Parts: sequence; C-alpha cells; structure tokens
Amino acid sequence: MTAIASSPVPAASRWTIDKVHSNVGFAVKHMVVSTFRGRFEDYDATLTAAEDGTLRLEGSVKADSIAVKDENLAAHLTAPDFFDSADHPDIRFASTLVRAENGELIVDGELTIKGHTRPIEARGTITEPVVTLGDIAKLGIELEAIVDRTEYGLSWNAPLPKGGFALANDVKLHVELEFAQA
Repeated sequence: MTAIASSPVPAASRWTIDKVHSNVGFAVKHMVVSTFRGRFEDYDATLTAAEDGTLRLEGSVKADSIAVKDENLAAHLTAPDFFDSADHPDIRFASTLVRAENGELIVDGELTIKGHTRPIEARGTITEPVVTLGDIAKLGIELEAIVDRTEYGLSWNAPLPKGGFALANDVKLHVELEFAQA
C-alpha cells in the first residue's frame, strides 16, 4: 500500500463509522427504462491511518439487511437467485491501495459477494477532519464504483418480450460514510 498524497487524515489514527449519518447503497438499470435503487441497513466500516500515513478502509454489510420498497422483492434479493444471505451473510470490502489523483480519492480493494472476491476501484472524495458537536473529530468519505453483478454470482435475469433484460449487469455501488475518530 502507498500512502495517500497529502492525506487530511492524521497518521496513527483510527476512525469508526457513524451509522446514523452514513449510507451504503446501490443502483441498477431496471426494465431498460429506469434506475432502481436500494440500500443496506446493517453495515460497519473502519478507516485506519498507519504511522507512515498509509490509509486502510475496510467494511462489511449484512446481506439480509437490504432495504427496498417491496418486502417480496427484499425476500427475493436475499434468496439464492441473488445474495443468498443464508449461506453468504456478509458482503466484505478491504482496500489494497488508497491514493489521491487530481484531487480525487481513489480506493482499490477487494470486494467479496456471495463467496466471489474480485478487485474493485472506487472513486470519490474525502473531507478534512473537523471537530463537531460533543468535541468529536469526524471526517467523511464518499465513493462510487461500478461492478458487473454476474461476476459475483448474481446472475438472475428475465428477458423482456420485445428485447432486452429486466436488469442490467452493471451495478453502481455508492457509499457516503461519516467517521468519528476512535
């Protein structure tokens, strides 16, 4: 791992997620005409800065905590066709490199869904730490990445009568994370 150039995160610090002020979600093209969005309610993440300034971001999501606007769809998404949360309860991410390029935060890592681990690159921003109410130091990270869901064993689909499929393969993952210094 290489340290992020001019990181706003103090060396030798650890940061934990503020779940009330964070979000972990996804978006996928649905029926060729619109974008469907969902999120997860149960997740955890930590950001660690080593003595040399190297950053490490790690997180996990409980697959059965998926939140969508239809309970039948939520049940289908936790079933073997999709996340198979009974056999694969956790979705995991661990960074391998955190860096900045042209003012953008770039996080390379490994994402594991349904027992399939693949490299991933997420791009976004990181904010400077600030002292908030209650005298707590906080910082924010926002990241987006696009993954091919079929590479993670999420291959269910249905052909449409006039062509196309019910779901696109590309899924946009997005996280807005607020961290408090531990």
